[in-house]
Amino acid sequence: MYKVNDIVRYGINGICKIVAIEEKVLLGTSKMYFVLKPINEDKSTYYVPADNQNILGKIHRVLSEDEIHELIDSIPDQKPIWIDNERERKEAYKKIITNADHAELIRMIKAIYAQKQIREENSRKLHISDERFLKDAVKLLNNEFQYVLKLSEDELMEYIFEHIEKAN
Repeated sequence: MYKVNDIVRYGINGICKIVAIEEKVLLGTSKMYFVLKPINEDKSTYYVPADNQNILGKIHRVLSEDEIHELIDSIPDQKPIWIDNERERKEAYKKIITNADHAELIRMIKAIYAQKQIREENSRKLHISDERFLKDAVKLLNNEFQYVLKLSEDELMEYIFEHIEKAN
């Protein structure tokens, strides 16, 4: 289980520090909560009930530097996830964002990016929902990768492209 000062990834909220584990009384019921503060933002605080397995399932350990290197090396080999049916694609992408599985996020990003290029070649725009999914997926990965690798966003993108080229 997690403890105070652990750094974790909390669903779509990104990298957080567990600053406390405390008991709170809400609506007459006493419960234990993990208190999470995003590392890049001072204003937000998340109270995660310690007895709610669904919500606890959104807390994940942060990848190690080696795991990130392996993931980046695998990018060229990842098969894009594209679903032609827009409704089915939205449902699948929503699930991928919610689960925040790194490999699935990369596959989704690759698919949306490829579709974006195809649409731009035909002077068309990407569906707004696909743009949103792309933005959310990139934000999730960037947040964790930047934290672990201690890089700015620009440095991270340069690092990823260099790393992919070396892997090929």
